Amino acid sequence: MDRPLMIFSGQSNVPLAQEIADNLGVPLGKSSTERFANDCLFVRYEQSLREGDVFIIQSLTPPVQDHLVELLMMIDAAKSSSAARVTAVIPYYAYARSDKKDAPRISITARLVADLIQTAGADRVLTMTLHSAQVHGFFKIPVDHLSAELVIANYFATRVDQLENAVIVAPDAGDLKRASALARRLALPLAFIDKQRLSDTEVTSRGLVGDVKEKTALIIDDEVSTAGTLVQAVDVLKQNGAEAVYAAFTHGVYVGPAIERIERSPIVEVAATNTCLYKGQPSPKLQTLSVGPLFAEAIWRTHRGESVSSLFT
Repeated sequence: MDRPLMIFSGQSNVPLAQEIADNLGVPLGKSSTERFANDCLFVRYEQSLREGDVFIIQSLTPPVQDHLVELLMMIDAAKSSSAARVTAVIPYYAYARSDKKDAPRISITARLVADLIQTAGADRVLTMTLHSAQVHGFFKIPVDHLSAELVIANYFATRVDQLENAVIVAPDAGDLKRASALARRLALPLAFIDKQRLSDTEVTSRGLVGDVKEKTALIIDDEVSTAGTLVQAVDVLKQNGAEAVYAAFTHGVYVGPAIERIERSPIVEVAATNTCLYKGQPSPKLQTLSVGPLFAEAIWRTHRGESVSSLFT
């Protein structure tokens, strides 16, 4: 007997979950989350999950801890409700930056979160563009790691005039692999900015490697948070003769002064996918790219027991 495909959403990004469900042609499942007076969460499914193939969609966006605990509770509740299989669909995995012990007496939180998700009862994980790919290895359950590269490539190809006069730019050396893959896909040259991170919110640029003079510079990175790195990169590129600067990210977290910085910057446009739900004021400089169809296809193939490897690049 085929297990019924069931899609549920936490509170972090209901519009993305609804888009995924619509692409799959199934209704978004009914569940509720409440907060008690003592600040504890209460999660409940409003329908039977028995023998269902359950996919729970939850990005770990701010408030990260609330959304993480809600995800864990939804996984646990699904397993105790006799779901046949539970897949945690985490479009944005917030703690992926905490992937190593690079200071004394700290937690490798990306691994801790992986342990929590597995302990809660998840059978699989589906995510996108982890900041550090090694986080994939922290799980002892299957993990499908999707890429937004094709979505971003299509954005640049359709939004940028005279793409042949463009150059892909990595905002630091750590992003070279991702930027290089996109440069190959678009048949464009590559440049990168040598930067030094001073703190969680402060970076300094030390120089540019590559030629951007009289070119359109296309910045590619996994996420934009406070936009500090982004605006510094734009300044470096303009100082080195770039005619116009665009940027595209998988995850548009946009916290703190991000939008104000982008508005003040000479950047033409900033695009990010809808892995993170943007709740701020509309801006003519911000564009949203949809990865709903990509997640829907990955979920469908997983449900049918088919390969999803072609969706990784």
